[in-house]
Amino acid sequence: MKKIKRLTAFCIAAAVTVPGLWVRLFHVELDPPLMAFISGMAIFGGSFLLLWACDAAQADISQTLALAVVALIAVLPEYAVDMYFTWQAGQYPESSYAHYSIANMTGANRLLIGVAWAMTAAICWVKTRGPVQLGEERRTEILFLGMATAYAFSAPLKGSLEWYDGIVFIGLYAWYIVLASRRPCTECEIEGPSALLICLPKIKRRFLTALMFSFSAAVILVNAEPFCEGLIATGRLYGIDEFLLVQWLAPIASEAPEFIVAGMFAFRGQAGMALGSLLSAKLNQWTLLVGMIPGVYALSSMSFANPIPLDRFQLDEILLTAAQSLLAVMLVAGLRLSVRGAALLFVLFVGQFIAPVLVAPLSGILPAGLNVDRIHLVFSVAYVLLAIGIAIVHPKRILSLRQGMKVGKTEAPPIKCPLYEKP
Repeated sequence: MKKIKRLTAFCIAAAVTVPGLWVRLFHVELDPPLMAFISGMAIFGGSFLLLWACDAAQADISQTLALAVVALIAVLPEYAVDMYFTWQAGQYPESSYAHYSIANMTGANRLLIGVAWAMTAAICWVKTRGPVQLGEERRTEILFLGMATAYAFSAPLKGSLEWYDGIVFIGLYAWYIVLASRRPCTECEIEGPSALLICLPKIKRRFLTALMFSFSAAVILVNAEPFCEGLIATGRLYGIDEFLLVQWLAPIASEAPEFIVAGMFAFRGQAGMALGSLLSAKLNQWTLLVGMIPGVYALSSMSFANPIPLDRFQLDEILLTAAQSLLAVMLVAGLRLSVRGAALLFVLFVGQFIAPVLVAPLSGILPAGLNVDRIHLVFSVAYVLLAIGIAIVHPKRILSLRQGMKVGKTEAPPIKCPLYEKP
């Protein structure tokens, strides 16, 4: 029965990619909303196939290579969308593509913490009436997320995102990979549709895994442009702010598989694993995704002299994202996330999401310099003050993160096939 369900999941994921591929291969012209929906569903299905292929690849790739390559490939949907906007920004400097690039990046990062982390803690509390507990090995991710967050504040402070900022962010991720590759390993047992691949003979498994990687990556890449342009055109067609569509709807399509998988782990009583995977995803996006933006823009514009153009609103968005990340680091520095901490993250996320709408009628009576476009500054200050308060009350939590640099190397144990065990 399990095999049938898992095979059905593969078929459904592959099936939803077909319309998007058909539209692209035969250059079919569709209305913007339909184009955005079809290409978005293709990215959605391709994301699941990519996720399952990444799980199966752990049986054949060395631990260090798996950490570096699989983690990078797993977030390809988000990268494809954001790098498209960034590349177009370099090609058309006077356009709004640079704003869309920052919108997509900040939206994806804030969704992970404000919604996915909170969701995981809520499910854990419903099932156990307790907090999410993280393993000691997660100190490494928390430490490097904190370091990347601290550096991220430099962009809004100096008013730009330069090519050397990208080197710092990517360097932090490379440093993390070196340390994480020496992390003690625990027995890995794959569940879900990827279990079908794990249990195949080696040659068949490698062939099908490589085929899934190639197919899903192709689906995601060829649908990135119509999805992005379809969202923008839909916003213009119906008078919806394109910035908001790019910031929130695009990440939902590309991040949905991570959300769903984390939710499944949490429902199975593995909330620590669920939050750990989301923590790794956040670190990946907050280092590699942010770090690639200035480099891709420089390559597209054929110049490293001029940084990607950002106005005050975009810089405020980066500041808000960094401030949220800082509070999140402080909340999980003790290797636990309570339901109260998760509720705080969710309430603040919802607050910053609806604040511009609520304060619009008050524009005439707001303090000088504080308008609808800059209301997020209030939330940035709130995030930072709360983070500082936690650090003052629990200084040992912060100091304990130094242990994230101490990881010992062990051999990776074999991955178990969950469908059967050899006698």
